[in-house]
Parts: sequence; structure tokens; C-alpha cells
Amino acid sequence: MARSLIADLPRTRLVTATSDYIHAECFSAVFGFVDDLELHLRPSQNLIAIRSAARRGYGDFGVNRKRVENLRSLLLKQGAVR
Repeated sequence: MARSLIADLPRTRLVTATSDYIHAECFSAVFGFVDDLELHLRPSQNLIAIRSAARRGYGDFGVNRKRVENLRSLLLKQGAVR
């Protein structure tokens, strides 16, 4: 479920997908900067760890946080998380 949601995100390319890990590259709309989006399923802890970070620079104007919150919202709507 998370894999298909990530694949549908705009300007996003799935790099790696296993049963417990997903890595995607997200490209900015204007300059094409690359951000890494990673999800790690931790069933023993009943959680999904999510990381979204820019590869270059220090500030991203909140883009990565918005991406994670959007993904969380989509996962909530699908019933994958609570």
C-alpha cells in the first residue's frame, strides 16, 4: 500500500522496495534538487519510521515535512496507520 502511494507522489521515483524498506527520490519542481524519502517498517514496534531529507543545503522551506505529513495523511485514509 505505501509503495503505491509513494509511486503516485509527484516527481517521485522509487529506487528500492523490499518487504520492510522503501527508498524513493523526490525531485523539486523548479530546480530538480533531489530529496530522499525512506520508510522502514518495524512490525515488532508496530510502527513505520519515515525520513525525508534534502541531499544538499540546509533549508528546504518545509518541503520535506509537508511531504511526510501528506504521506501520513494518505496512509491514514487508506487505513494503513492509525
